Amino acid sequence: MVAASNCISLSSVFTYPHENEVLLAKRKSTCKFMVSKNCFKMCRINCKLPDSGIEENPTRKDASLSSKNRMEEYNIAMKRMMRNPYEYHHDLGMNYTLITNNLIVGSQPQKPEDIDHLKHEEKVAYILNLQQDKDIDFWGIDLQSIIKRCKELGIRHMRRPAEDFDPDSLRSILPKAVSSLEWAISEGKGKVYVHCTAGLGRAPAVAIAYMFWFQGMKLNTAYDKLTLKRPCGPNKRSIQGATYDLAKNDPWKEPFESLPEYAFEDIANWERKLIQDRIHSLRGT
Repeated sequence: MVAASNCISLSSVFTYPHENEVLLAKRKSTCKFMVSKNCFKMCRINCKLPDSGIEENPTRKDASLSSKNRMEEYNIAMKRMMRNPYEYHHDLGMNYTLITNNLIVGSQPQKPEDIDHLKHEEKVAYILNLQQDKDIDFWGIDLQSIIKRCKELGIRHMRRPAEDFDPDSLRSILPKAVSSLEWAISEGKGKVYVHCTAGLGRAPAVAIAYMFWFQGMKLNTAYDKLTLKRPCGPNKRSIQGATYDLAKNDPWKEPFESLPEYAFEDIANWERKLIQDRIHSLRGT
């Protein structure tokens, strides 16, 4: 454990439980959790399958919900809509993972002090926020104080909102979100912090799409590289759909929904060049 200002950096352990809560496997990640100095226990994300239904969008719930109830509502909805075993623990603070030398994927900053940590400990120069206003309101985050602190520290704060747990919304926003991410990385002034709410769906999907389109990787290679470092369940089909949208020029093209599951898991060099040109054209939009 390494102390950093008022926070310490811990490794998290993601566990995959059976229905009877017998732990079958453990995977260590390089995620960092912002916790108080008085907390020295190992942070653990336990994954329990829900046995009851819930609204599809938990951010519409009453703001008077307790923090614990908010987490329960959110995690049950995430498992139902995304069909993955991961959970978000808001009470443990901001958590994140260094994916490449200049790219970090994580959860939402919760207070201005989180921005200080990203600036001074991780050398972050850009923050790309994928949350909608209702996501931020649901958790009671004071976004304006966070944006103000970003300005004071010289961090560029950008937003590309996408609906949480919505594959179609993610597919439609990916080109513009990757455009912002690619521009920030190309500026070379510091690391880029990409986040949604939990850092388990939208944010990793944007990072994977960037690696797929701009770093010459196949989709599965990029997906595996990120999820090995940060266990999460971004929607791969949304990335394939966005790739199809960018790469196909033919107005009579076949519907993406009719293509096989493996379609657009890889692309030809000319398709990658076309995608990159189209991404570059979205700068400033």
